[in-house]
Amino acid sequence: MKRFKKYLKRMLWTILAIVGVLILVYFLFVSFHPSFGGDVSKEKKLEFAKSKNYKNGQFVNKKDVPKELSFSETLSLTRKFFFTKVPNGSPSKDIGVQKIDSTNIADYKSDTRLIWFGHSSFLLQIDEKNILIDPMFGKVAAPLDLLGANRFNSEMPIAIEKLPKIDAILISHDHYDHLDYPSIKKLKDKVEIFYTPLGVGSHLEAWGIEKERIIELDWWESEVFKDLQFVCTPAQHFSGRKFDNRQNTLWASWVIKSKTESLFFSGDSGYAPHFKEIGNFYGPFDFAMIECGQYNEMWADIHMFPEETAKAGIDLKAKLVMPIHWGAFKLALHDWTEPVRRFKIKAEELQLSHITPQIGENIILGAKEHDASNWWQE
Repeated sequence: MKRFKKYLKRMLWTILAIVGVLILVYFLFVSFHPSFGGDVSKEKKLEFAKSKNYKNGQFVNKKDVPKELSFSETLSLTRKFFFTKVPNGSPSKDIGVQKIDSTNIADYKSDTRLIWFGHSSFLLQIDEKNILIDPMFGKVAAPLDLLGANRFNSEMPIAIEKLPKIDAILISHDHYDHLDYPSIKKLKDKVEIFYTPLGVGSHLEAWGIEKERIIELDWWESEVFKDLQFVCTPAQHFSGRKFDNRQNTLWASWVIKSKTESLFFSGDSGYAPHFKEIGNFYGPFDFAMIECGQYNEMWADIHMFPEETAKAGIDLKAKLVMPIHWGAFKLALHDWTEPVRRFKIKAEELQLSHITPQIGENIILGAKEHDASNWWQE
């Protein structure tokens, strides 16, 4: 019996030592690896306290979501995510993209155009200006390649290095599938100015971008940039790049207005009344990019189901809607084509005009016709 007790005691100390080492490695890793970004300063936190969206040291949604998970709930969710087999969860082969030439972008001076890079990333060319939205050109939506699954397309429509000067970048929030360190690192020297929700600039500063080139906004605040108006509008989501900084930065959607056109970008969001508020205040919109994929009943408050995406398009008074946040990464437990298929059914039921372009395809605002092919079936 004494030997058995000694054995148990030794085992317990061994387990505690392993856990201790793992915790130490984690803190060293997140402290020194640049992908995790920066921490919000005490001075900024004092400024954030003036925001209606900041309570008890964290940013909050209007509704009390997302729910704080217990340790056991977190483990259960992690187990389900990594070990649930999802039929057709990823494409069976590399998906094709339409390539675009660098001179085609640099010399473009025609009608407002967008190019989708998959997931939620876009190049917007409007009034002879180049605007990038949530630029994510990375291989995985994670701090390191080995921590995530590869994106569905091995090639992008154009390499970051071949992009021309970028007038502005809009960022919706600081999650890895929207704020990608390798992409920002390659882009930072060709970008004039960055627009982010409150606090997100701390990551950009950590990556060597000067404060003077970063403008942080609260919900409903706006800035005019070279005759374009950028409005930081609400979303229902959350933030954080590591375990100890959740909700330290704000999440948002964006309204983009020129003298003649109005666009909306949802960022990530659950379905909530803010879509109707934005539609009433800034709509109707000529074009709306609204999140559609990576949903599940377990996190329904922070990601929309496809049917809700179509409803949001109605709430926003959008003349044309494009479902986004799908087609690049497996970040949920659904068939990779399910988001677009379900969205199309609901959009047609609601008589909502919509497009589902291929990655890299030109989207010309005001065009009489858009390609209606179901490219994901090919």
